[in-house]
Amino acid sequence: MAGGEDPLRALLRAANALLQQRRYRAALAVIKGFRNGAVYGAKIRAPHALVMTFLFKSGSLREKLKAIAQATYAHSRNLAYFVFTYKGLMAVQSRLQGKKIPFHAFLAACIGGWLVFGENNPINSQIIMYLLSRILFGLSRLAVEKGYIPQPKQDPFPLVAALVWGTVLWLFEYHRETLQPSLQSSMTYLYEDSEVWHDLSDFLLYNKRTDSK
Repeated sequence: MAGGEDPLRALLRAANALLQQRRYRAALAVIKGFRNGAVYGAKIRAPHALVMTFLFKSGSLREKLKAIAQATYAHSRNLAYFVFTYKGLMAVQSRLQGKKIPFHAFLAACIGGWLVFGENNPINSQIIMYLLSRILFGLSRLAVEKGYIPQPKQDPFPLVAALVWGTVLWLFEYHRETLQPSLQSSMTYLYEDSEVWHDLSDFLLYNKRTDSK
């Protein structure tokens, strides 16, 4: 039995020794980046797809589970491909120039974004909008930090919140087609379905009555 375990232990020792080799660090980081992208994408998308599918989509249980699996796979795959592409291009640029410079990150991410997230579909659209909101906040803070705009005397967040909600509800009420489908579904549930009921069952217990009364 011990003899059967020796090859496995030797393989593990060899693998661990390889992981400690500094000359392979960049390539190994690319591989682990692919792994982390796949895992993180699945962790983020699966709960979101589960909730949105069972809240707003019709169809059989099989169809709903299939939709959840497809959305989770797409998010996981795209994020894994992007991290792999980004880290690979960063390693190549650093090796060619002998050092890392800020433009490397921008260029590598632009290429990765074009190749991986360039297709206009619901998954990519949600990811891009998520990032866009964070970018706007980040650039605003950076502008203040660098002195390009003065430090606000009062917290601007209440004004931002008011403008964001005012704008999105105006769009929902008068230009609904400009909003993403999942946001339309959420807002329909909150602001339109709350105006329709027939009796106590679909006033408190359910959103919509399923019988034909």
